[in-house]
Amino acid sequence: MSRIEPPAPLLTALILTYNEEANIGRTLDHLGWLDSILVIDSGSSDATLSILAGHASVRVLHRPFDSFADQCNFGLDRITSPWVLSLDADYLIPPPLAAEIQTVIRDPAATAMAGFAIPFRYCIGGRPLRSGMLPPRTSLYRHGRGRYRNDGHGHRIVLSGPVGRLRQPIHHDDRKPLQRWLASQGSYLAIEAAKLRTTPSSQLTVADRLRKHTPLAPFAALVFCLVWKGGMLEGWRGWAYAQQRMYAELLLHLMLLEDRFSLSTPP
Repeated sequence: MSRIEPPAPLLTALILTYNEEANIGRTLDHLGWLDSILVIDSGSSDATLSILAGHASVRVLHRPFDSFADQCNFGLDRITSPWVLSLDADYLIPPPLAAEIQTVIRDPAATAMAGFAIPFRYCIGGRPLRSGMLPPRTSLYRHGRGRYRNDGHGHRIVLSGPVGRLRQPIHHDDRKPLQRWLASQGSYLAIEAAKLRTTPSSQLTVADRLRKHTPLAPFAALVFCLVWKGGMLEGWRGWAYAQQRMYAELLLHLMLLEDRFSLSTPP
């Protein structure tokens, strides 16, 4: 009797990891409705790999890190499902979003779309904030319709075709220690400063032009989060998030000042 093969997965989650023991277990717990999860690990030395080994739907590939875009493209080349859900190791998919994703990828009308942007809710202490600054990210897309490229310290998918938008948000819930966040900001913001310095102002967004040319961006980030987005009504979590954003913008501004000063000072 011939063995009946299970149906091919309709959707694969693509996740990058490096020492994510504080997050990856909760992320996987929110993906129990998926049969196919591909993880590209960059040499984790904590409990990340043992946590991944406890999930039957997870396949782990190992690749030394060079850039976020190259890691993701490496993963895309090893995915065969028609849809991809790209996630960071600290992203959670709440049940309403999981239901919306499953509905969309089974909708025949969705074949006309190259992908879907998903809104974000930043979490502090496990609680989603309404004052977050994260823009929607194109995380759900049809396989073969695009490739990743680096964008400052981050990366984004460039798709050929129209991009829709889902209603339910991803939760960004990073539980790693604050010290690790602080340590990462130096390298991340150095890349972001290089992007702002080398990109003509005419090609930057209004927000990036503000960051590049004035000292107002750190204070604008604080006011935006606390007042415009209502962070002051969210207690200590709203204040903590707003101060994180102000700190990051202030560090970026100091890097840009240092670059400007070193370029204008004769040897």
